[in-house]
Formats: sequence, C-alpha cells, structure tokens
Amino acid sequence: MNAPIVDEADTLTRRSAVRWTQEAIEALFATPFNDLIHRAQSVHREHFDPNEVQLSTLLSIKTGGCPEDCGYCPQSVRFNTGVADQGLMPLDQVLAAARAAQANGATRFCMGAAWRGPKQRDIDQVATMIKAVRDLGMETCATLGMLKDGQAEQLSAAGLDYYNHNLDTAPDFYNEIVHTREQQDRLDTLGRVRGAGLSVCCGGIVGMGETRAQRAALIAQLANLSPYPESVPINNLVAVPGTPLADAAALDPLEFVRTIACARITMPRARVRLSAGRSEMSEAVQALCFLAGANSIFYGDKLLTTGNPEVERDQVLMGKLGLRPAAPIPNA
Repeated sequence: MNAPIVDEADTLTRRSAVRWTQEAIEALFATPFNDLIHRAQSVHREHFDPNEVQLSTLLSIKTGGCPEDCGYCPQSVRFNTGVADQGLMPLDQVLAAARAAQANGATRFCMGAAWRGPKQRDIDQVATMIKAVRDLGMETCATLGMLKDGQAEQLSAAGLDYYNHNLDTAPDFYNEIVHTREQQDRLDTLGRVRGAGLSVCCGGIVGMGETRAQRAALIAQLANLSPYPESVPINNLVAVPGTPLADAAALDPLEFVRTIACARITMPRARVRLSAGRSEMSEAVQALCFLAGANSIFYGDKLLTTGNPEVERDQVLMGKLGLRPAAPIPNA
C-alpha cells in the first residue's frame, strides 16, 4: 500500500503536516516480505549508493550514575547492573579513541554521556572535545540528555554536526518504559536542536514488549518530524540483567528487518543505522537489514588503539557483501 508523501521540503514551521499515518505504516509492516524488501531497496537506490555504509563510532565519555529510570538502560543508578559511575573522560583519552576510530574507517564520532541533562561546566568540557574531534576531520555527534535553552547553540558553535536524542518508543508505550520524564521532554530537546541549526540523530528501540502497531507508531512519529531526522538509529533491545527489561522476549529477527524497511521507505533520505543489538544478529540478518535500506552502523565499541575482533568481524562481513565505507563528508 502506497501512502501519499508530501513535498520533502517540510520545515519546522509545518510540525502539523502528516506525511505518514500510523495506519499506512501498519500496512507497510503487513506487506508480503519480498514486496516490502523490494520497495525499500528501490527507495534506497533512489537516494544512496546501495553498496556504501556510513561508519560511526560511539564512545561513552561519561558512564553510569544516571538518575533516570529508563527500563532498558544499565547506566541507571536505580538498577543493579554492575555498571560503575565514572566521571567525564579526559580529553586525551577521547582524542585517542577518535583517532583509532578514524584509522579503522569511521567517519563520524559520537560522544555519549549518562546525564539527565548537562550542566554548564559539562557543556564547556564537551565543547572542547567537539572542537578537537572535528579538527581531525570527522563528523561529530553528541548524546548528552535533555538540553536547556541556549545549550544547543553552544554545542553548534563548538562545531557539533549531529545531536542524538531518541524517542525510544511509541507515545502510548513510552510511560511503560520511562517514568522520570515525558516523551514531550525529548521532543522539546529536539526542537532546541533544530532551532540551533544542528542535524538530528533520532530513532528508537524495538523488542521492549511493544506491539507491531506501536512499532508503526514510533516510525510514524519519526517520519512526521518536520523535517524527519537525518540519521535514524534503530536499536534492538539488549536485555541487560538487572534492568526491568532483562526478561523481555526477543523480537523475531524478520520483524526487525521489517522495521528497518519501514524506516527506509518513510524516511528516504535518512541514514538508517543498525545500532544496539547488532552484535547478537547473524550475518544473514544483518545482510537482510542492508538490503532493506540500512546504510549506517556503529563500528567498534570501546577505546581502541589497534584493530579488535568487532571491527575485524565487520570488515569481513562488509567484504562478503561487497559493501564499502561511505566517504567522509568534508567539514563545513
């Protein structure tokens, strides 16, 4: 079922415009698998080289101690997961990780901090990191929690390219997963990010016990952001012992592939990223995800100075599939 798509030149002033209804996306999910993948691959080829994958590396620059109670997160102080509260990482360690990621082919470097939201001193320190990483010639991304007025502008001035802030799940399921904030708080931060002229990285997590209709509602919410995000990370829940979702039933792998396809069709110009949970996926499932329109991955997992098994495994898989890293985008 083809849903009508309005002009892609939507702007923030047209927040009420609906490009995709939840019902239309539910119809996409219900499409015969071969037809859905064909449509997603066709859309993908209209906008991207089908054999290029953008490589991003994520570094936790401040781990643990988060006061939020997001049910999927091992970094919450409310859950006993064995994750220790650590302070902000020194600049030299961040740069070492960025250089190692770049040497392994990553073109975007994302810095994540386990905060409800950053204080001014945090913004100042992260801004220094952003400037230093950008000077290496890499795209920069940060995920620091909720932003207050003016903070996105400070990050932009430091040279930040992307800000990540996920919607996590469908509006009617959000409060089943998180109780220390409302989803509207996330939307408010995204508005500040757009207002500062930053690109948006925003997606969600599937496999948390939501229904297919709720997965469709999440995709609809993302696709109807105006404009929709430039990067859309789709995370498959990693059920961490000690979190409330430790015993969540695993999502069927083909349902995850369908989610990727729906994201590609509804957000044709976005980088759709395979994010958390990818290491638990077989090569065959990952290959189907690339066929369905995924064209970005998180690459490497920790501070690296040499190649590690995760990086090498990804390089082998990309070689088998004939995929190549997307070229870096020159810094403006």
